Amino acid sequence: MKKSIKETLKSLGFALVAVIILNSFVLASFQVPTGSMENTVMAGDFLFVNKFIYGGTTPPTIPLIGIFFGTEIELPYTRTPGFRDPEKGDVIVFIFPGERDRLEPRDGFQYYLKRCVATAGDTVRIIDKQLYINGEKFEDPEGVHYFRETLSADVADPQIFPPDKPWNRDQYGPLVVPAEGDVIELNGENIREWAIFIRREGHDVAMRGGQVLIDGVPADSYTVERDYVFGMGDNRDDSLDSRFWGFIPEEEVVGTPMMVYWSMDPTLNNLFKKIRFDRMFTIIN
Repeated sequence: MKKSIKETLKSLGFALVAVIILNSFVLASFQVPTGSMENTVMAGDFLFVNKFIYGGTTPPTIPLIGIFFGTEIELPYTRTPGFRDPEKGDVIVFIFPGERDRLEPRDGFQYYLKRCVATAGDTVRIIDKQLYINGEKFEDPEGVHYFRETLSADVADPQIFPPDKPWNRDQYGPLVVPAEGDVIELNGENIREWAIFIRREGHDVAMRGGQVLIDGVPADSYTVERDYVFGMGDNRDDSLDSRFWGFIPEEEVVGTPMMVYWSMDPTLNNLFKKIRFDRMFTIIN
């Protein structure tokens, strides 16, 4: 009897380790929490995410803690080499960097899903809802849609990223996506725009007597340490994305969704009506 229990526990242990390795480096599951990517993916979709393409990671949180206790405990993690970097047009799953004016997310570790529309070094601009990358029209993927009237250029949204820019969701930029090695000129007028960005790269930022200090040392410039991407929801008029909270570190893009394997409409209560059979096995692109 004892031997049987021991063998069962050993088998469960091996299975658990195998699942953790698979989930970390090859394939993961992701539930879509909001409608910001409709109609490409819908709130309530459960997706298989390809982590292998950009390079898997050791677990960024303690496995299973979130399932049982509803919160995640973060761990230092390392990434394995991938086949390629995120590209313009990819739907990406990434670690949410946090709200515009906060160093860390308000609700702790979270995964988000958006479409990568620009990569390091690209210039983003939106004119009358139309997205332009490096001055060229970005052809909207099939799932992109709009439903609100176009905001005029004289309507400034105080929630827009970066802070203090006279932009809104429909009239935006131009804004350059930072690349590793870029040198950003700093002064008292633009430090609010870059302070959280620099802090997220691991440095202290302060102002003293009109002088910018980085890690306590006077500085009139900052050299970017990572590559970034810019993400937007396909539901362009109802998506909190890089237009509102900023750049996504490329190294924190964990994968791209491949397929919907299960879907339930969160707005319905009837169990059988909730199941969206027509969404199952939908390929994401």
